[in-house]
Amino acid sequence: MGQGGEPRRVRAHDGELGAAVARAQEGDEAAFAVAYRLVQPALLGYLRGLVGDDAEDVASDAWLEIARDLGRFKGDGAGFRGWTATIARHRALDHLRRQKVRPRSSVLEQDVLELPGPHSTHDQALESISTEAALELVGGLPRDQAEAVLLRVVVGLDAPSAARVLGKRPGAVRTAAYRGLKRLAKQLGVQGVTDDGPRTLGESK
Repeated sequence: MGQGGEPRRVRAHDGELGAAVARAQEGDEAAFAVAYRLVQPALLGYLRGLVGDDAEDVASDAWLEIARDLGRFKGDGAGFRGWTATIARHRALDHLRRQKVRPRSSVLEQDVLELPGPHSTHDQALESISTEAALELVGGLPRDQAEAVLLRVVVGLDAPSAARVLGKRPGAVRTAAYRGLKRLAKQLGVQGVTDDGPRTLGESK
């Protein structure tokens, strides 16, 4: 069992990120560079999952908008990650529309997404999957599942923050991430992400 923990590592910098954003909002360009450095790798990973090789271009567009609207942002480091992911997602969807590439949608699964899903064990599994594994495998998932996994694993958002980015309820995002993770686990041959429900409630919150 690998340590993984990439979302935790992302979240570990939230205090530093929040402070940098606050200074950047007062016009400190060096602080903006710090915020960029802390957010960009995860944001790029998320965009790679959405638009593939065009991720760098879409990220550049997103950062122009982030810089322009920075004064309007209110919140802490975790909030900033969610806000930047929302902007990046809008830019990615614009890009896909311009290319006339339809994002894969799974309308048929919408009703299934309303079902509550067990989430303690899958939250722990989300902590252990690596960004590389997620990006490699996520292309084969339905779009809603892929985005939920990317936001939870790569960007390190919690379910409510990911739900705000996607415009869905947290329960729907948890279920989509759970279904996506189960499918990834099957591809990876991983045991332990099951339908049996939580095995331990210790880490659920």
